[in-house]
Amino acid sequence: KPNMIEKFGEEAGLEKFTEIKHLAQETSVIVTGIVKEDSRSKFGYELDVTDLEVVGGSVDYPITPKEHGTDFLMDNRHLWLRSRKQHAILLVRNEIIRATYEFYNANGFVKIDSPILTGSAPEGTTELFETDYFGHPAFLSQTGQLYAEAGAMAFGKVFTFGPTFRAEKSKTRRHLTEFWMIEP
Repeated sequence: KPNMIEKFGEEAGLEKFTEIKHLAQETSVIVTGIVKEDSRSKFGYELDVTDLEVVGGSVDYPITPKEHGTDFLMDNRHLWLRSRKQHAILLVRNEIIRATYEFYNANGFVKIDSPILTGSAPEGTTELFETDYFGHPAFLSQTGQLYAEAGAMAFGKVFTFGPTFRAEKSKTRRHLTEFWMIEP
C-alpha cells in the first residue's frame, strides 16, 4: 500500500527517510525492522524500520494521480485497479456483493453457478461472442437463466450472479458488452 512507512528508527537515520521520499510509485523495496507494540496504531503494532533496500525501481509506471482518458485506462486496467478511485469503487462493489449474498442466503436462496461458455444462444439472439472450443463453436454466456430454471426445480429459490456478455454493436461507449448480473 502506498504511504505505509511513516517513520524510521534512529538506526536507519535521516538518510533512509530522505531516500524514500524520492522513490517513484511502484518501486519495489525490502524493509527491515523491529516489530513493536504501539497502542497508537490501529493494528496495535508498528515496524521500527532499521533499513530500506531498493530492489527494483519503477521509472515508467503509467498511472499517475493526474486524469487519464478512458482508452488509456482500459489499456492499463491491471494497473488502474490500484488507483485510489478504482480502489474505492472496488470496495463499494465488494460491499454490495457481500450484502446481496447475505440477503439471498438469509432468505433461503441457493446460488447456482452457470457456465461462462455455452453451446447455444439462450435468449435466441445472433449477437454472441463466438470462439472455437476444441473444434466446436462455443459462445460467451448472455445469461444464467437456463441454469437458474433447472436449479429452481431442484432447490426452489435460487439465484445466479456472474459475468454476462453481449456482442451487440453500438455507437456509444455507454453500451456494455460485459457486465455482472444477478438473476433470482
